[in-house]
Amino acid sequence: MNRPFSSAALAAALVALSPLGALAGSVYLNGVLIDGVTNQKFEKATVRIDEAGNIHIDAPGYRASTSSVTLPPTAPAQAAAPPATPGTTPAAAQPSTPQAMAVPAAAQGTPPAAATPAVATTPGRITQRYWLVTEQTVPGMTEYDIDVYVNSRWLRKLRGNEDQVVVDVTKHLQPGSNQVMLMARKVSTGSRRSDSPKHVFRVIIGEGNEGGGNVMIDNPLIRFQTTAAESKDVTQEFTLTTR
Repeated sequence: MNRPFSSAALAAALVALSPLGALAGSVYLNGVLIDGVTNQKFEKATVRIDEAGNIHIDAPGYRASTSSVTLPPTAPAQAAAPPATPGTTPAAAQPSTPQAMAVPAAAQGTPPAAATPAVATTPGRITQRYWLVTEQTVPGMTEYDIDVYVNSRWLRKLRGNEDQVVVDVTKHLQPGSNQVMLMARKVSTGSRRSDSPKHVFRVIIGEGNEGGGNVMIDNPLIRFQTTAAESKDVTQEFTLTTR
């Protein structure tokens, strides 16, 4: 269906389509070929494009005539280079094809060596001795019992009403990092025997030596304590690294 164009729409169509004339077809005014005509405006005109891409302008009141013109041979079209600025060297034209990219030597036929993941080293065996020792200002006054867990395994219960405990725990540890948890539970069933913070129940774990029937802890690594002034259960976790 043909639709009349306004003068502004016609001018826009001509401007948009004129560069494609050589590729899409020719332009005709009232049936006369007018390829190459520029700066023209047609009032009350109808524009249609046929299946070959030719543009037909039907504009009553306008007349077109043709004449033969001999044109000089044209050289192959070349991209016009911008004028060189005095004192500067024109930039060389860049090729339209993609440039080859440099490839690391490792990627040219030889697969890269797989990265060796870092592995944390731990001693193959424990060279020190580790001891657990309890201390109480007055046995039983805190009214606490303490359960000891090593690497999520229950080791033993330390009772508040017993004498000092000294035990070698080396065989329960593994080379490197160990998780130690101490759980203090209030065992009072009646009136409290004491509420003084000076009544202390303390647990110490560390590197030590035995000699002459005595144990000396040279390097304390874990300290845990409760007092008679406390009334709630207390749990604390520690990390013990052996060597």
